[in-house]
Amino acid sequence: MIFQPLIVPSVVIALLFYVIPESTSVPQEARWSLLLLIVVTTLLIPLLSVIGMRMTSLIPDIYMVTKRERVLPFSLVSLFYLITAGFFYFKLNVDPLFVHSLIVITICVLILTFITMFWRISAHVTGLAGLLAIIIVLSLKFTASSLLYPLIAAVLVCGAVSSARLYLDAHKPLEILGGFVLGFAICFMAFYIYLF
Repeated sequence: MIFQPLIVPSVVIALLFYVIPESTSVPQEARWSLLLLIVVTTLLIPLLSVIGMRMTSLIPDIYMVTKRERVLPFSLVSLFYLITAGFFYFKLNVDPLFVHSLIVITICVLILTFITMFWRISAHVTGLAGLLAIIIVLSLKFTASSLLYPLIAAVLVCGAVSSARLYLDAHKPLEILGGFVLGFAICFMAFYIYLF
């Protein structure tokens, strides 16, 4: 529950703003308000909407055990991410890497939502593997920045969450692997092509 996949956009933007400040042209005084906006639109609103769906019995369980239970919440989260990425791309166009990050994460969520209709891969591992891939590419590009500790943390969290999902019998090993491959491949390729 702590490493909810909805935290990934907030963590990526926080890394860009505060760990690799040279990666972005966003002024220092605007960073906090933009990060707060990302937290609200990609974490709080989607999370509250899923809780609301549970309270109104639109979904039977907050854990969304079956594929069918996941379709509506994942679709709604995809919609929130699309609106957020579209808002920043079309209305604000704040910083190219900032907007690119939101678009790539949104694409990953959309593909995950589509796959969920047929196969129940791990959304937790998809998000964390995507975060890991983004950190790896950023560390290759911005070598002067200290991304070693975020990289180590991402590897440990990715492994711990994957193990926990297996231990709790929330997913089968192939579902964990599928989530990892999806998140890592999309984010690594999209960031590598964009930055190099």
